[in-house]
Amino acid sequence: MASIAAVLSDDSEPVQSLFTTMTGRWRASGMKVVGLLGESHGIPDRKCGAGVVRDIVSGRPFAMYFDTPPKGGSCHLDPAGLEAASTQLLDQIATSDLVILSKFGKLETMRAGLIGAFEAAAEAGVPVLTSVSEKHRAAWESFAPGAAYLAPDAAVLEGWRRGLKGRRIPDSPPINPLAP
Repeated sequence: MASIAAVLSDDSEPVQSLFTTMTGRWRASGMKVVGLLGESHGIPDRKCGAGVVRDIVSGRPFAMYFDTPPKGGSCHLDPAGLEAASTQLLDQIATSDLVILSKFGKLETMRAGLIGAFEAAAEAGVPVLTSVSEKHRAAWESFAPGAAYLAPDAAVLEGWRRGLKGRRIPDSPPINPLAP
């Protein structure tokens, strides 16, 4: 089974919610999960949905949006916030069992944003779970050829996790398909 996997989805919020749920389950089972989970900024009337990424271990938020878009643009995405989040994560990766990175998106296609964390995890041989939109699928496939695509489903993510080889993968409690 591929140690790098992505959930293909153009709707980030349900995927980030699923990642948050699975992170809690896996960490409760004793697995050392590190990374960054995405959260919406909740600001109405924004063309760009960039919000916050939160460090799994410390809970520290990193804003990834400008209050106002740069002159001549409509996107509020702030590369500095994502790059700061990626940099602070680097020391956690080598000793982890799994890295969850909110998404491989616009900045990563330009070799910025969270790209350093993606590369550090690959270099350390640590499994990675992320999301990617159809818009960035070709860039993702170029970056991570052979990566698995997973359905946005708790049982599917758990099956992938159980199939990982060479890492400390403790048993998780059974998945309740009725639970959020």
